[in-house]
Amino acid sequence: MSNTKQISIFIISDSLGETGYSLAQAAAVQFPDIDFKLHRFPLTKTISLLGGILAKAKRADALIIHTFVDPQLSEYVTSFCETNGLGVLDALSPLLNTIKEKTGLEPLGQAGLNHNLNETYFNRIKALEFAVTYDDGKDPSGYLKADIVLLGVSRTSKTPLSLYLANKNFLVANLPLVPKAKVPDELWKVDRQKIIGLTNDPKILNNIRRERMLTYGLNPDTNYSNVDNIEAELEYANNLYKKLGCLVINVSNKSIEETATLITESLAK
Repeated sequence: MSNTKQISIFIISDSLGETGYSLAQAAAVQFPDIDFKLHRFPLTKTISLLGGILAKAKRADALIIHTFVDPQLSEYVTSFCETNGLGVLDALSPLLNTIKEKTGLEPLGQAGLNHNLNETYFNRIKALEFAVTYDDGKDPSGYLKADIVLLGVSRTSKTPLSLYLANKNFLVANLPLVPKAKVPDELWKVDRQKIIGLTNDPKILNNIRRERMLTYGLNPDTNYSNVDNIEAELEYANNLYKKLGCLVINVSNKSIEETATLITESLAK
């Protein structure tokens, strides 16, 4: 029988609950020996709906994280948790109150404003469509339109990075690098600051590619996963990066978020 401790966390919000969910995830990874059950309850905008969720939380002896902009809902949760001995974190009200005290201005108190269909939202949709259109070197003309051009051999996270950065409203195109394949002429016309060369450690790339082949039910030991071939691919890529004079990022042991941060910081310089 497993002795792993289990903890339920209820994330409740009158918006989508993304902020509270991110906080819960950030905290959970610091306790690898605990089995966390995260339950998100978005768009909770009435006391009656909230009451039902809190009753369920009490039965589960859950921790509560809430991000209500409606002070009535926020106060209701806090009061309920104090009365019933539940751990609670109000992840938004303290910040709103601090800003209010500093500026003398009242917060709008309207949930979900950051998800309204404004210009930023439509730019994000445009960026996602751009990333799909110019993924994997489909159309070299995209390199001259892009904010960021990602280069890398197979399995260096080009597509996931493209989509992640697109969610940050960047127009991203990417090109897979294959030795002896001709590099599109358009690439040499791109501002070097916009080009990012992705690389990886040969052993890590070997493991990734072997797992990829196994996922498809194929023999993992192929030319695709051969370490000598991988080293040749990486050498080819690194030589190209030197000619381009672009930033090079080794993605081994880096999350998509970490790599994306390095990229966006380089653009800000």
